[in-house]
Amino acid sequence: MPILTLLRRLLSAFGLWLLLPSLAAAVDVDRIEPGNWWVGMRHHQVQLLLHGQALDRATVSIDHPGVKLLDSRAGDSPHWRFVTVDIAADARPGPVPIRISAPDTPARVVTWSLQARAPDAASRRGFGPQDAIYLLMPDRFANGDPSNDTIAGLGDPANRADPNGRHGGDLAGIRAHLPYLAGLGITQLWLTPVQTNAQPQGAYHGYAITDFYAIDPRLGSLQDYQALATDARRYGMGLIMDVVLNHIGDHHPWLADPPRRNWIHGQGRYFPTNHRRTTVQDPHAAPEDRTAFTDGWFVPTMPDLNQQDPELARYLIQNTLWWIETAGLSGLRVDTFSYVDAQFLSHWAQAILTEYPNLTMTGEEWSTNPAIVAHWQRGKINPDGHIPWMPAMLDFPLMQALRQALTTPPAAGEDGWLPVYETLANDFQYPAPGQLVIFAENHDTTRLLAALGGDATGWRLAMALLATTRGIPQIFQGSEALLEGPRHRDDGRVRADLPGGWAEDATNIFTGAGLTPAQQQAQDWLRRLLQWRKRTPLVQTGQLTHYAPQDDVYVYFRHAGIPGQGPAVMVALNRAEAPRQLDLTRFARFLQGHRAREALDGTPVRLDTPLTLPPRAPLLLEID
Repeated sequence: MPILTLLRRLLSAFGLWLLLPSLAAAVDVDRIEPGNWWVGMRHHQVQLLLHGQALDRATVSIDHPGVKLLDSRAGDSPHWRFVTVDIAADARPGPVPIRISAPDTPARVVTWSLQARAPDAASRRGFGPQDAIYLLMPDRFANGDPSNDTIAGLGDPANRADPNGRHGGDLAGIRAHLPYLAGLGITQLWLTPVQTNAQPQGAYHGYAITDFYAIDPRLGSLQDYQALATDARRYGMGLIMDVVLNHIGDHHPWLADPPRRNWIHGQGRYFPTNHRRTTVQDPHAAPEDRTAFTDGWFVPTMPDLNQQDPELARYLIQNTLWWIETAGLSGLRVDTFSYVDAQFLSHWAQAILTEYPNLTMTGEEWSTNPAIVAHWQRGKINPDGHIPWMPAMLDFPLMQALRQALTTPPAAGEDGWLPVYETLANDFQYPAPGQLVIFAENHDTTRLLAALGGDATGWRLAMALLATTRGIPQIFQGSEALLEGPRHRDDGRVRADLPGGWAEDATNIFTGAGLTPAQQQAQDWLRRLLQWRKRTPLVQTGQLTHYAPQDDVYVYFRHAGIPGQGPAVMVALNRAEAPRQLDLTRFARFLQGHRAREALDGTPVRLDTPLTLPPRAPLLLEID
C-alpha cells in the first residue's frame, strides 16, 4: 500500500484528515500550448506544453481516433509537462480528451482541439517583388475601439501625452482604414508584434512578448486579427507577422518559472549582448565574443532565449506554424535575426517552408555590409558551412547607402550617387537580390525626412528609387504625408501617432483634412507611383541595368531580355540642386528606335535630343 494512502487512512481513523487537506496536491491543467492543431499538416508530431499543478506526478493518456501519445515528460517545475502526440492523416477532427491522473488524487480530463485544415492552406502565396509593403505599429496607427485602450491587470495604461506609453491604436483601427491603404497601392501589411506584452511600461511596440499565443487585448482579439487578415485579402493585401524568436518580456511567466531551467540565457539574470553581429561569420572571432553576442540579453527587460534546447526550439517552430495556419498569413518578418542561434534559424525556416513552400520570410540583420546580410539568404554557399533557408532579408546596406547619397556631400572627384551604385554592384553576393526588402526608414531609425533636414525633394528621390530598383519596397507609416519626427533617434517620437487615427485629431492623413499642400502633393504622387508600379511588371521583376552615376545623375533601366529588343522602364535621378542636361547617346542600346512617355501621366518624351532633368527630381519613362 502506498505510504500516502496509508497515512490518509490512519489520519482518517483518528478524525484528523481535514487538518491536512493538501498532503497531495491534485493534478490540474489550466493551459495547453498550442491549444489546437490540424489534420493533414506535414508537422504531424506535435509537442504540447501543459501548465497546471502537480504535473511532475502526472500520467497522461489519450483516446481519440488517429491521435497517438508518443511521449510524456515532466518539466523542471511541477507546473509544466511536455506531451508529444502523433496525428494521423485520417485522424478525426474534433475535441480530443486528454486524461491527466496521479496516484491518490482524482483524475482530470482536459480537452484539446483537432481541426480540419482549410483547402489549399499549404499553397498560400507569399510576398515578393510584385508587392509594396506598409510597415505600421498598431498602437500608433489608428484607434478604432477606445474601450480597449486600458485593460486592468496588463499595466501601461493608455496615455497619448507620453511618447513612450501606449496610445490606444488597435486592430479595429487598421481594419477601418484598409480602403485607404489599398488606394495607396499597398499590397502587404507588416504589423509590429501583436502578441500580449503585459509589461509595466514601454512595450507599446510589441517586442517584449509575455504570451506567444494571445493577441494583446489592448489591440483586440484573435478573432479581430483573423478578421483583419480576411478583410485585407478582400482588398488585395496580405498580412505579414513580426516574429520574435530571440527573447521574451521579463514579465513572461517563463522568467520566474521556466519549463526548463536552461530556456533563459544567464539563468534568468541579465547580462548584455555585445551587439558584435560579425562574430557569427568571422573566422577569427573569439568564441567568448560570439557567445556574448548570441546569448546576451538585448535589454534588461527582454530575457534572451536559448533556442539550442530542443523543446524550446520545437515550441517556437510550432508557434510560428500555428499563427500562419490560424491567421492565413502571407509572410513573416523575423526580429533581431542574427542574435538567434544560427542552427536553430535554419531548422526553423526549413520547417516553415516544408509546410508552406510559397511563404516568404525576411530577417532583420542590421548590418550595412552586404556580405553579412547575404550570409542568411537561401542558396548562399557559406565558408563556415551554414546552410540558410531565408527567402528574403532586409536590405540595410541599401538603406544606409541611399541615406548617404541624399544627405552627405560626396568626396572630391566622386559622384553623390556612388554609395547606391556600389551597394547594388555588390548584388553578386546575394543568391536572390530581387527578394530583398528595400526601405529608406523604419520604426528603429530616424525618419527619412528628418535625416534630409525636411527636404521633400530628397524624399521623392528616395521613394522613386525604392519603387523602381530591384527588391520589395517597404514604406513606413506616415511617410506618404511627409511625417518628419526628431532629427536624432527618439523611438517614441519617431513612432508618433498617425494623424487622423484618433477622433480628436485635427489633421487626418486618411481624408486629407488639415494636410499642408506639400503633404497632399506628396501623398498623391506616392499613390500614383505605387499604383503605377503595381500594374507594371517590368519594375517588379525586370532585369536591372544601371549606369555609373555622372554629374549627380544616376540612370538605370528595368527591362526583359536583351536591351533594346523590348519595352523597358528608364529611371533618371538627379540629386543636384540645379537642372542637368542628360545626353541620351550613352543609352542608345535601350533607346534607339523606341518611343518614350512619362510613366505617371503618359506625356510623350522625345528621345532624339538631350533631356533636361529638373533639380532634385526623378524622371520615370516607359520605353516601347
